[in-house]
Amino acid sequence: MRKTKSVRTVTALMLSISVIAAMTADIACATAETNTEKGFRWRNGAEVYSKVCSYCHESQVGPRLFGRELPPEYIRTIVRNGSRAMPPFRPSEIDDESLARLAEYIQRN
Repeated sequence: MRKTKSVRTVTALMLSISVIAAMTADIACATAETNTEKGFRWRNGAEVYSKVCSYCHESQVGPRLFGRELPPEYIRTIVRNGSRAMPPFRPSEIDDESLARLAEYIQRN
């Protein structure tokens, strides 16, 4: 039985999602290893965005964040709990203070 074009498209999409999820997990893992160093703190929200968020949100894997006037509470909730393909980020990866700065940075831009 031959696969139809739609089956191949769905298969390719599923493979892409798996690859993206694996890449995101690698980023989260690398971030966690970095933050476990004694006394590590992100400098500001822009640094968190550029080192963690921009990988997906600037390559159209994740939604556009800037210019949407997203409430900081919403951003913090999504970052901590994850949403769809986005994994949750633990306090060991992005501490609460840095997360608040990230939320402010996204809201301002």
